[in-house]
Amino acid sequence: MFLSAIIFGLLGSFHCVGMCGPIAFMLPINRKNRTKGFFQILSYHFGRLFTYSLIGLLFGFLGKSFFLFGFQQQISIIAGILMILFILFPKIFKRINVSSKVSKIIFNVKNALGKELKKKGNDTFFTIGFLNGFLPCGLVYMALFGALATTNPLSGSLYMLLFGVGTIPLMTAVVYLGNFTKGNFRKHIQKAIPVIVVFIGALFILRGLGLGIPYISPSPLLDLAGSNTTICH
Repeated sequence: MFLSAIIFGLLGSFHCVGMCGPIAFMLPINRKNRTKGFFQILSYHFGRLFTYSLIGLLFGFLGKSFFLFGFQQQISIIAGILMILFILFPKIFKRINVSSKVSKIIFNVKNALGKELKKKGNDTFFTIGFLNGFLPCGLVYMALFGALATTNPLSGSLYMLLFGVGTIPLMTAVVYLGNFTKGNFRKHIQKAIPVIVVFIGALFILRGLGLGIPYISPSPLLDLAGSNTTICH
């Protein structure tokens, strides 16, 4: 489960370069003072990770409610199916209209982000990262499917935190070097992302089926045995 979050982040960051790369490259970091610039970039990443963790926490609460009602396995299967459908039929998801309220929130986030990019205060970089985390992104949505399939809020938050950690290496490189992931290398990675997502989606489905395969598809009885739940007959 958590390994899939890091893989999402690492490979998904190649997609993020195209979406959020311009924001990272425009960060008003101090390029003369490397130490100060390093901590400014670190603050930016902390802002993103905080947002991802917060959203993961909310989806973890939602996942916990499904768990309490006995729908945890079904949610894992649904999350896996949605990941696969997202890759196989992307046009279907693009046709889903976002409500006017959500569109207005996204518009306000983009405006606030534009204003923060013009500042150079101590809290600017954390705020930019915090707002950046709310921008719509297909890879983030799929990571949220994973957070939803967790059994508690902390696991959901940790899942999204690890997703964010996976994006740090490439997003940091973009700050210093710009968009360097061009040519055949980026094309190969972009082709690999759908394959990995489908593979992870299949793992979520297997996990939900409870086939009794250790670490991959543990049975519900094994899950209960591993917890502190007391079963009364």
